Amino acid sequence: MWNKQQTQTEPHAVPPATGPATPFSTPSSPRSSSATARSSARLGSSLQIKGHITGTEDLQIDGKVEGSITLRGHQLTVGSAAQLNSEIHAGEVIVYGKVVGNVHARDRVDVKTDGSVVGDISTARISIEDGAHFKGRIEIDPAKSQAAAD
Repeated sequence: MWNKQQTQTEPHAVPPATGPATPFSTPSSPRSSSATARSSARLGSSLQIKGHITGTEDLQIDGKVEGSITLRGHQLTVGSAAQLNSEIHAGEVIVYGKVVGNVHARDRVDVKTDGSVVGDISTARISIEDGAHFKGRIEIDPAKSQAAAD
């Protein structure tokens, strides 16, 4: 009977030691693979840029930018403190701040509640929330999204 308890505690001692190691290593694998699959950059609120921005990754801007922004096929997020005086070309544009200039997005443009766009928008899909400010023309072309997929 004494041997029976020892053999029961020994197998139970091993699985808890290996059990927690498995859950910690399993979630880190998907995070690292998704992080490498889609990289992103951020321009902080204290940055002011005059010139052209081009890139092949997602970008969040929280500062001030004067000049064109080209992120073909990638997402541009205009933060709530951001002020852009820019011609924008991107796959997707999400506006929480202020944009003065034309916006061209292959997939979609979202203007959030406190967002503002003064300029023309050309996209396949658009969403303008209540409270958002928009002044300009909208051209919706569903073929843009299909062409991007081809």
